[in-house]
Amino acid sequence: MRSSAVGVTAALIGWFVLVELVSGILQGYYVPLFSDIVTTLGIHDSDVNWFEASQLLLSALVVPILAKLGDMYGHKKILLIAAILTAGATWWLAFATSFWSFLIAWALQGFYVVWLPLEIALIFERGRRQQRGVSTTRRAAGLLVVGLQAGAIIGALAAGRIFAATQDLTTTLIVPAVAVTLVAVVIWFGVPESKPEPGRSLDLWGFVLLAWGLLLVTGGLAWMRMIGELGLGADAWTWVIALIVLGLAVFALFVRYELRQQDPAIDIRVLRRPEMWPVQVTAFLIGISLLGAQGPLSTYAGTDRSLGYGLGLDATERSNIIGVYLVSLIVGAILFAVTSRRASPRIVLIVATLLVGVGYTLFLPFHLELWQVLLNLCIAGLGCGALVGALPAAAAAAAPLGQTGVASALTNTTKTIGGTFSSAVFGVVLAAGVGAVASQTAASLGGYMTVWAICAGGGFLAAVLLLFVPKVAFADAPPA
Repeated sequence: MRSSAVGVTAALIGWFVLVELVSGILQGYYVPLFSDIVTTLGIHDSDVNWFEASQLLLSALVVPILAKLGDMYGHKKILLIAAILTAGATWWLAFATSFWSFLIAWALQGFYVVWLPLEIALIFERGRRQQRGVSTTRRAAGLLVVGLQAGAIIGALAAGRIFAATQDLTTTLIVPAVAVTLVAVVIWFGVPESKPEPGRSLDLWGFVLLAWGLLLVTGGLAWMRMIGELGLGADAWTWVIALIVLGLAVFALFVRYELRQQDPAIDIRVLRRPEMWPVQVTAFLIGISLLGAQGPLSTYAGTDRSLGYGLGLDATERSNIIGVYLVSLIVGAILFAVTSRRASPRIVLIVATLLVGVGYTLFLPFHLELWQVLLNLCIAGLGCGALVGALPAAAAAAAPLGQTGVASALTNTTKTIGGTFSSAVFGVVLAAGVGAVASQTAASLGGYMTVWAICAGGGFLAAVLLLFVPKVAFADAPPA
C-alpha cells in the first residue's frame, strides 16, 4: 500500500510539472514579442504596463476565491476550470485586434496564477493521508518551480524564433494557446480529485470586502506608479493617499467581519498563528524583489556607462542577464527540494531569505561590472527560487484541514501585493532622479541604490520574522 501511495504521488507530481512548464511558457513567451504586439495593435510602448497591471489585479482578486472553492468542492475541479478559462483567454489573445480586446484577454489569462496553489493543495492532501504530506509537498514544490522556470526560459527562447520563422503574430500566439489547451486535457484525465471537507460555505460578502480592499489599495499603488512615470503634480498624491487609506479602512472592516463568521473567506484566526503570519509577511517582502525589482534591473543594465554607472547593454545582452537569473531560480528550487529532506524547513526558509538580502546588499558596493551584477543576481536568485515553492508549501503545512488551498493561495496574493507596492515605489524613486544626471531619461545612481537597499532590507526582515516560527513547524505529523 505504501509503494502504491508513493507511486500515485510521484505520478501526480509528474503531471503537475507539465502544468507548471506551460505556466512558465505563458510567463516567458510574450515578453520578446511586446514590440511586435505594440506595432500590431497601434499603441505606445508605455501602454504595455497596463497589461501587467490588469493581470496582477485580476489574479489578486480571483486567486483567494478560486482556492476557497477548491477547498469546498475539490481542488481538481477548480484547477480544471482555471485551465479552461486560461485556454480561452489565450486563444482570444491570438486573434485580438484592438488594445481593449487584447487587454481584457490578457487580464483573463491571469487565471493561470491559481494553478500552483491548487497543485500544492492537491499534493498536500494526498500526502497527508500517509502522514507525510508536509515532506512530500516540500520536495514537490521545488520540482514544480523547476518546471515553472524552465518553461519561462523555453517560452522566451521559442517565441522569437517562431515569429522569425512565420513572420505572423497570430500564428506565433496560437502556440501557447495550443499548449494550455493540452494542459487542460492533462488535468482532466491525469489528475485525481482531492476529498473536500463537508459542510463548507462560500463567504460571499467577505470576498466582496476583500475584493474592494484590494481594488482600492492596488488602484492607489497604480496611480503612484503613474506619478513616477508621468511626473504628475501634487494633486495626484491626494488621490493616492485617499485610495490607499480607504482601502486599508475596508481591510479593517473585512477583518472585523471575518472574525464573526463561522466559515470565513479568510480565517483571520489561522493567519494569527505563529507558524502562519511570518510566512505570509515573508511572501509580501519577497514579492518586493522577485516582482518589483526586475524593471529597475533591466533599465540599469541598459544605462549608458558614460554616466559613471550602468552596464550599457543592448536588448539581447539584457535578456541574457534575465536568463542567468532564471537559471539561478531553477538551481535554488532544486537545492530546496534536495535539502528539505534533511534540513529543518524553518532553517531552509531563513537561509533562503538571507540569500536574497545578501544578494541585493552586494549591489550597493559592487554594481559597475557585469560579473558583479551577475554574481549578485545569482545569490539572490538562489534564495528566490527556493522561496517560490517553499512559501506555499509552508502555508499549506500550517493550515488546518480543509484550508490548504486558500492558505497556499494567500502567499501568492501577498507576494503580488508586495510586487505591486514595490513597483509603484520604485517608479517614484527612480523618476525622482531623472534629469539630475547628464542624461534626461536615466535615473540617478541614488535611485538605484535605494531600490537595492529596499530589496535587501525585505530579505533580512523576512529572515528575522521567520525566527518567530516554532522550531517544529512545517514537519510531518507523528504516525498515529
